[in-house]
Amino acid sequence: MTGIWIFAAGYFRPPLLFVYIHLFSIYYAMVALDKIIKLASEGHFDSSGPGIYNRPIDLQKVRILGEGTKHDTCASTASKRKVGEFDGRIGDVMRSGICHAFAPDGRCVSLFKTLYTNACQHNCSYCPNSTSCSGSEIVSYMPEELASITLQLYRANTIEGLFLSSGVAGDETKMMEQMLEAIHLLRNKYKFMGYIHFKILPGTSREHIKQAMEMVDRVSLNVECPSKSHMQELSTTKDYEVDILRRQKYIRDMVSKDLLPAGQTTQYVVGAAGETDREIFARMLYEYNVLEVRRQYFSRFIAVDGTPMAGEETQPRWRENRLYQVDWLHRVYGFKRQEMEHAFDESGHIGNRDPKWAIAASTIEGPVDPNTATEEDLLRVPGIGPKSANRIVNLRNTEKITKKAQLRALGVRVCHARTFLSLNGWRDATLREWVQ
Repeated sequence: MTGIWIFAAGYFRPPLLFVYIHLFSIYYAMVALDKIIKLASEGHFDSSGPGIYNRPIDLQKVRILGEGTKHDTCASTASKRKVGEFDGRIGDVMRSGICHAFAPDGRCVSLFKTLYTNACQHNCSYCPNSTSCSGSEIVSYMPEELASITLQLYRANTIEGLFLSSGVAGDETKMMEQMLEAIHLLRNKYKFMGYIHFKILPGTSREHIKQAMEMVDRVSLNVECPSKSHMQELSTTKDYEVDILRRQKYIRDMVSKDLLPAGQTTQYVVGAAGETDREIFARMLYEYNVLEVRRQYFSRFIAVDGTPMAGEETQPRWRENRLYQVDWLHRVYGFKRQEMEHAFDESGHIGNRDPKWAIAASTIEGPVDPNTATEEDLLRVPGIGPKSANRIVNLRNTEKITKKAQLRALGVRVCHARTFLSLNGWRDATLREWVQ
């Protein structure tokens, strides 16, 4: 149930762009919740088809369950459904969008993020919805009610899809049946084909996972921490191997080109169990290589009043950002595990430093000449990404690169790259060299 808002920062241009997008999106989502509630309430007289749940909307319920997912991740989509594949259906994510998530054609789409219920039988010590907390008002949707609100928000041009998570109220089987009924109504009764991200509950049966995968675009199951021992620090009601990893294997084994177009993702609560960054990275490799997850997201631990961990130290924002950089280096840049080890200090942490710079300082033995270096070697230089490395290789086929301005025009962040580059026989000296 724990979610994470994805964003990455640092010295890589794509993640840096995401910083501004997602910071704005988080702020917008907070402000827009009241707008969503107002639009939903004012649309309850609209006709959305026969048998629609036609009762006044409980605005307080929408508010509570919407705010319950403020940390959930919905920053990327990858639906492969073709335009026109389902004639007569509505909410096609490929056609248009508003904000908050990305369709295959690069457009942004907005998702209605909500819990199905905020009641939960698990005792996760960091979560305000756990059984160890008290005082929260417990609310829940009915399947028709959730389907109705989603359709009304879509018809009001407020959202393009649904991000559905939930607590586990008593029994995950009954909970999944209700959530799946809401999705079934949207897909089959009301012909809605908008993007749907569905959170699988820990311990869910294989059959219910299969039913979800047949109707939605993406599923996710939060791994939360890197190991069984760390999970025992956070919760005594979840079996890490059985409730989480085994269910992820179910998803992996059932994914196909036609089933679950956007694959599965997972998320971490960074620092809640005292784990190191190296431990998280080791779990990341397992999730990518063995469980074949599509993406992994990180949410720093934030101490919440009323929880058993209220007195613990909130993790800094930069730790979350640095883990996204590590993920980017491995997943997009193709850095190997042995190279990535140079990003961690003796205690197993990245620290508030650019991991690519740390790796380069330990592995690049001499200045790199952009006129002769391989594309792979160029990619190891801080400030040079896949696109700029490719542009350098293409440019040097027609002209020699002798000036920083040429690199800057190709998208290289020269201020970060210059220490490791040699241009026309010259290179910038480092402060350490001047001292020596």
